[in-house]
Amino acid sequence: MGGGRKRGRTQRRHFKQGRENVWKHNPQRPVAAGSEGAEWSGDGREGNPSWQPFATENPAFEDYYKAQQIIPEEEWSDFMNMLRKPLPATFRINASCQFFQDICSQLENDFRKPLETEVSDDHEEDAIRPLPWYPGNLAWHLNFSRMQLRRNQALESFHEFLKQENEVGNITRQEAVSMVPPLFLNVQPDHHILDMCAAPGSKTFQLLEMIHQSTKPGLLPNAMVVANDVDVQRCNLLIHQTKRMCTANLIVTNHEAQNFPGCNLAKFSSETCADDSKLLRLEFDRVLCDVPCSGDGTVRKAPDMWRKWNAGMGNGLHRLQVEIAMRGIGLLKLGGRMVYSTCSMNPVENEAVVAEILRRCGDSVELLDVSNELPELVRRPGLSTWKVRDRGSWFGTHEDVPRYRKNVISPSMFPSGKGTMDSHMARGSVEVNTDVVDADLKDSENMVGGEQETKASTTDGSNGGNPNTEETIKLQSNEVQNGSDKKSDSISTHTEYSNLPLHHCMRIVPHDQNSGAFFIAVLQKLAPVNENQVTEAIKCENSMSKDSTGKLKKGLGSDKAPHKENTVPQQGIDDGTVLDGQQNGDMDNETSNDKSLEEAKVLVNEVENDQAGTGDRRRKPQNQGRWRGVDPVIFFKDEATIGSIISFYGIKDTFPLDGHLVTRNPDANHVKRIYYVSKSVQEVLGLNVKVGERLKITSLGLKIFERQSSKDGSPCTFRLSSEGLPLLLPYITKQILYASAMDFQHLLQYRTIKFPDFVDAKFGEEASALLPGCCVVVLREGHQNIDSIAMDPSAIAIVCWKGKTNLCVMVSPLDGKELLERICLRYGLKVPKADDAKPSKKIDESDEQPDHSTEAVDPEARPESKASDMEIADVKEAE
Repeated sequence: MGGGRKRGRTQRRHFKQGRENVWKHNPQRPVAAGSEGAEWSGDGREGNPSWQPFATENPAFEDYYKAQQIIPEEEWSDFMNMLRKPLPATFRINASCQFFQDICSQLENDFRKPLETEVSDDHEEDAIRPLPWYPGNLAWHLNFSRMQLRRNQALESFHEFLKQENEVGNITRQEAVSMVPPLFLNVQPDHHILDMCAAPGSKTFQLLEMIHQSTKPGLLPNAMVVANDVDVQRCNLLIHQTKRMCTANLIVTNHEAQNFPGCNLAKFSSETCADDSKLLRLEFDRVLCDVPCSGDGTVRKAPDMWRKWNAGMGNGLHRLQVEIAMRGIGLLKLGGRMVYSTCSMNPVENEAVVAEILRRCGDSVELLDVSNELPELVRRPGLSTWKVRDRGSWFGTHEDVPRYRKNVISPSMFPSGKGTMDSHMARGSVEVNTDVVDADLKDSENMVGGEQETKASTTDGSNGGNPNTEETIKLQSNEVQNGSDKKSDSISTHTEYSNLPLHHCMRIVPHDQNSGAFFIAVLQKLAPVNENQVTEAIKCENSMSKDSTGKLKKGLGSDKAPHKENTVPQQGIDDGTVLDGQQNGDMDNETSNDKSLEEAKVLVNEVENDQAGTGDRRRKPQNQGRWRGVDPVIFFKDEATIGSIISFYGIKDTFPLDGHLVTRNPDANHVKRIYYVSKSVQEVLGLNVKVGERLKITSLGLKIFERQSSKDGSPCTFRLSSEGLPLLLPYITKQILYASAMDFQHLLQYRTIKFPDFVDAKFGEEASALLPGCCVVVLREGHQNIDSIAMDPSAIAIVCWKGKTNLCVMVSPLDGKELLERICLRYGLKVPKADDAKPSKKIDESDEQPDHSTEAVDPEARPESKASDMEIADVKEAE
């Protein structure tokens, strides 16, 4: 992700492969002293002499964090013992889901008490309990690891419950500390929110829960979430995760976070920002900046981290983390709040990044004290002092760093950041020896068995390397002559302290509340970022990047190489302070269609003239799309099709359709799916078109209509989508039926029923009288007035197809199974077994069923990568 030739490639490889997240065996790995891996595995391999557990030792890890003093010395034993235990499973209930109360009741009555009775002897405290710091008792902690959930017979039914509810979106399995950052955003119902590094999507889903929970059931919130990720394959996991939410308030984009494009129409338009009816600049009220990191806080969940970890991992990611965070500040509205977070314990990735943000932004950004928020969450204040380790040596100040390493170990990694400007200027005339940097990378890749495929296997700051190249030896010799050479394993006698309020940051450590580790800082933007401060730092950083002739290398102006290893792009400057083409040029390597200032002005004039009917017809149509390999977003305006849909389903005029329907196919005659977007998303799409489609949108909107064909035909070629039905149900007046609990159960159980076979004969007659095609069946139980059922947000309904002789359910088997169980539990019906789902002689399957080809999983929800079923079904929170 982001940056240099080798760094970007390495990180992208890591994102695609992912690190191991289960406690597996490895016959080639030595057993660490005191390791309890055999006990944790629970897989019956203890008697197998060829099996050996995970090693949970890394002396470099212990030495590093002892020296950093992230916890007091007397707690070290507790800290390490907790790190060697598997992580307990945690999950969160979706409070905006239809069966929220039923799930809470089921947890308390059907699982909590039985689990405590069956397994209380083997586990401390409660077997299952709500997390005390999470609002509304929506998050739950289990005193079992994921492996124990899979292996323990007593937990089998509970594990099946978790898997099923997770698949349909009623709960989300997520690490407890990963749930914390969104809570500190203080999301409000009308906020525009940006999740900069969103995959795999658990935090994005959490943000969507928040905005929908703040709105009355059945209504769309005014808020919106833009979820971004740099990697296409991880974007697909993100889409798969968020599709469970069925929301019209989400846009998924595919950009480098540090180069997220700015959409600023105000610079190119004579319109003023006083016109509130038009969105002129894409800014966000809240930004979640959960950056790529070394990930050593996830060692309990990903034990392979013990083997892979080295101190250079954090050093290599520091500059990228600063760039992403500064871009987030630039996209933030005045008064807005940004949360910076990592799942690392390393101060170089945490406090050092926050300190650099504050230094660059000055009084424009404030580090908030949020110690009064979530009071039951155990957290520790940020550090004010730390050291930097590079190639076996400790450095307390940047002046201590050997000259040939100053291009790798930057001043911003140190507590005071002292000498940032002076050091940059002094180094401006020093030519960077790229051979030394390349040797650095090779050394780090040869460490620990040559396996460095983590986020930190980067060019910057590999630890433990052996710089035995001729160039390095010469440079070291020069350093010795200058009296500044540092021997291996040396420790700097100087210690810096930061005078910034870094104690307002928070670090969550595992042994405080039996969790993973996390770092969180909450920043608020008080004023536009001082342009002079940031540009001066950027100029100094850019002076480091020179070619062999002494000339500056091509930097941000290059579409092919937007981010160089030794440059810091102008990420902290607000969009309004510099030209859009300079600061926010699209950073997609495969596309070089950036608009200059004049081109953007021409584009806006063309759009305005086109709206007035005087536009140049020769210009490229918008619907051809800008991004290679990504379908364009097209506003669906086929009046004939929309009219037939409204007429067939009797959709009320009060439901806004105009301007809210979009597709991904420019050919209106071959559109398969129509999506619905909220007003906030609609405004962003309109702005994106006007600025030249700067956003690379991979997914958006709520699927509401699908093209459907059948043998008998239908007056309407589009059927209702199950995902969009809850939103549309209160506005439908035709093609709607009301069924008893028994008939509703039979429909879900058998999926196809002939009209005479319904228990309620009147219901069968009403069904046969409908026009052929799609219809809606609503459960009438629990409602006194049938006429008002559809207006009730708690109404339960499914999409069906009315053929000549039968009704056929058009709900996925998984959703149908879950809904069937909910109906049976709520109304005291017998829950059918798997064998009972087979139709009886009386209830025969008919051949008059519609073509179910469109019932397959939406391609946008299905990852295009070769991710395993386990990876998709059990989407892990791999920060």
